[in-house]
Amino acid sequence: MELQQMRYVVAVAETRSFTRAAERCLVVQSALSHQIAKLERELGVQLFARSSRRVEVTQAGEAFVAAARQSLDAAERAVAGAAAAMGEVRGRLAVGVIPTVAAVDVPELLQRFRARHPKVRISLEVAASDELAARVMRGALDAAFVGLEQSVPPPARVAARELARDRLRAVLPVEHPLASRKRVRLADLADETFVDFAAGTPGRAQSDRAFAAAGVVRSVDFEVSAADLMEQMVRRGLGIALLPSTYELRLPELVSVAVTDGPHRVEHLLWSGFHPSPAAQAFIDLVG
Repeated sequence: MELQQMRYVVAVAETRSFTRAAERCLVVQSALSHQIAKLERELGVQLFARSSRRVEVTQAGEAFVAAARQSLDAAERAVAGAAAAMGEVRGRLAVGVIPTVAAVDVPELLQRFRARHPKVRISLEVAASDELAARVMRGALDAAFVGLEQSVPPPARVAARELARDRLRAVLPVEHPLASRKRVRLADLADETFVDFAAGTPGRAQSDRAFAAAGVVRSVDFEVSAADLMEQMVRRGLGIALLPSTYELRLPELVSVAVTDGPHRVEHLLWSGFHPSPAAQAFIDLVG
């Protein structure tokens, strides 16, 4: 059994296609199929159920893929560790970000990281704070930028560094009646239609709790998963939104107004405190 065979199996499992897996692995499909068939004969089990139109992972295949991912990660860490011992950082860096990250300029940060460590392969994932924290705890992400309510501490099972504190502002179209105000209260927004994140997500919860504490009932008619889509809908006059004050520089043609009793948010960097990879440690140090 070879590591390359494991890579082929994982690629097929993730793409559900021998053709797409071969493209990902930069190999001709016949060679990939041959190696997987050879591995199946060696193991004495069928890893994939195949037909002319679809590929499904068998129960044995699911078990093998889980162990193969761990083996590939261990092999990559071994290579990265050996390189780090010689002063070179390489390997993989997986970073998660919330849609409204504002404490850092992530592209600029990655540009500086890339300049220092050009042999590190970087992947980015955008998701809600709770999902990103869970992925850090599982080891699926090396680090994540999250936003939490002021009263909510970071998960105890991860290392965390506070990056910024902020109060959300009301984001309005230029022609909105409240756009000329310097500040408003939540009660002033009671009759407005809101565009917000999905109910139950951390990005939504901080606003819901603030309105509840103020005794104000609001109407969220549009739920979205991305801040840029929220911005576009506000620009079209479909509703207003609450976004971090540091995010307003990204909102051309819109107006942001301070909300005196609006929700607070704290942005954190999360990472696994247990033996981070050389690439992860270099990234954490750079953020610091």
